[in-house]
Parts: sequence; C-alpha cells; structure tokens
Amino acid sequence: MKVLWSPLAVERVSEIAQYIARDNPSAAEKWVKTIFSKVGRLKTFPQSGRPLPETSDQNIRELIHGNYRIIYRIEKIRVSILTVRHGKQMLPVEEMEG
Repeated sequence: MKVLWSPLAVERVSEIAQYIARDNPSAAEKWVKTIFSKVGRLKTFPQSGRPLPETSDQNIRELIHGNYRIIYRIEKIRVSILTVRHGKQMLPVEEMEG
C-alpha cells in the first residue's frame, strides 16, 4: 500500500520540528526520523493505528508518537496522512477531511 502525505501534514511536521529544534536540533531530527519510520509501517500494517475517537469512520485512524497524534485515512490503494497534532490540541473536523 502506498502512503501519501497531505500538504497540511507535512507543514505540521515541519512546524513541530522547528519548534523542537529551537532547544535541541538533534532531538528535532530524531523526532522527524521517528515520525517517518512509524508512518512507513502503515504500508504493510495500515490498520495498526487505533480508530479515531472523534469519528465513527473506522478508516480514519491515529498513531501516537510521544505527545503527538498522526491522523490518517485508509483508502483502497493508499494511506493518506491527514495531519499531525499535539494531543492536547482540539482536532478540527476539516483536518480529518484531508
């Protein structure tokens, strides 16, 4: 299965990495590598994340990485990474629509 990142998800990862890098550039680099590694596993195991509690759609799921939620949707031929959010942030509905 193919993994496709939305522009919003890429932007969020970049913003978070920049924030972390202010205090610790090597930690930011490690965080980004781990995010991409976790998401890469979705190629083989797309249902490994839990269903998103904010919706009844079983195809919208999340992976947890530290304090962050990686929100994605399982589609017929791909997994779409919709957004990455801090766990304490509200998740706007429009970000789940991708």
